[in-house]
Amino acid sequence: MKLGLRLTALATAIAAACGPAAAQISDDVVKIGVIVDMSGVYSANGGRGAVRAVELAVKDFGGKVQGKPIEVVSADYQNKVDIAASKAREWFDVDKVDLVIESTDSAAAIAMQKIAADKKKPIIFAGSASTALTNKECSPYGIHWVYDTFALATGTARAVMEEGGTSWYFITADYAFGHSLEKDTTNVVQAMGGKVLGTSKHPLNASDFASFLLQAQASKAKVVGLANAGKDTQNAVRQAAEFAITKNQTLATLLVFDTDVKGLGLKAAQGMLFTTGFYWDMNQETRDFSKRFFEVHKAMPTMIQAGAYSATMHYLKAIDNQKTDAADAVVKQMRQTPVKDFFASNGKIRADGRMVHDMYLAQVKSPAESKSEWDIIRIKRTIAGDEAFQPLSASTCPLVSKS
Repeated sequence: MKLGLRLTALATAIAAACGPAAAQISDDVVKIGVIVDMSGVYSANGGRGAVRAVELAVKDFGGKVQGKPIEVVSADYQNKVDIAASKAREWFDVDKVDLVIESTDSAAAIAMQKIAADKKKPIIFAGSASTALTNKECSPYGIHWVYDTFALATGTARAVMEEGGTSWYFITADYAFGHSLEKDTTNVVQAMGGKVLGTSKHPLNASDFASFLLQAQASKAKVVGLANAGKDTQNAVRQAAEFAITKNQTLATLLVFDTDVKGLGLKAAQGMLFTTGFYWDMNQETRDFSKRFFEVHKAMPTMIQAGAYSATMHYLKAIDNQKTDAADAVVKQMRQTPVKDFFASNGKIRADGRMVHDMYLAQVKSPAESKSEWDIIRIKRTIAGDEAFQPLSASTCPLVSKS
């Protein structure tokens, strides 16, 4: 073989060996699985809107990455941990899904995080709230994107305590999310010199809160803290009005979405304080995204839905940068790259998987203050990300260096 031919053959061999490692999309498609509650207590907060947000991100990205198509699949986990875990396993093993994004409850999220870690596949949490996801249950493949119970408690409980709400009684959803939210709120209350007088636990998707509200009334606590979400929160707030709870006690709603405010109506919800990670009318960037989202969903986005879009774009940009959808390379790139978009102008992903960004203390407007259908809250103050989320020094995540 002549020298020129030998050099050509060698160059071809090197390209064959190195090319796929440098630019490779598994199965010639990037597949994203979105698992949500489509018909139950959390369906309005995430639900089909979260799926549509991911689909909108894919469309805005161009529908392809590194020349390969991007596909979105979705599933309703029906508020059942076993269904969520089974679907995640099926997606990874059979359907070759590259990334799972969820807007589920915390118990299901913890179960799926364990599966994703075992399969070495990335998973992003847009709707679950338990801080366990970035503490003892953390994973090198898990990223907690939107909010958690520490941030919710830091914003709302601190504001209520500063206004004199020094004694609390909790009405708490009886699963991982509710327990975590009550615990983190209790920590804030006690750190600020307050006390907790009692707690009642209720099942998911409860319709009758009478007995819990009567116990809260009897406690004489200054504050009744609702450590629940979605339709459970809406039902509790409506029934609290029937029992005239707010005549003598403050009702602290610890997780509220725009859809909850819409469901309750401004007359019932006016004045409520809560902590959020996003509001559609904060600035021109949020308005531009939200109006495009409204066109496909006919409602303004919740923080879950806006976060799902943001996370999807960050993931796809990481693939494009690394020229591969290999999980380790992509997650590393995501963690190294600041998040700068309409959702998080100064976001960063820490070693424990927490995406740290600013949160906001919000208050529901009165009917007289509202100028349009979705003009429903005002932002009272910005809570800097490093203040909002648990400090890394307090993390129990084994991935965090304690040196």
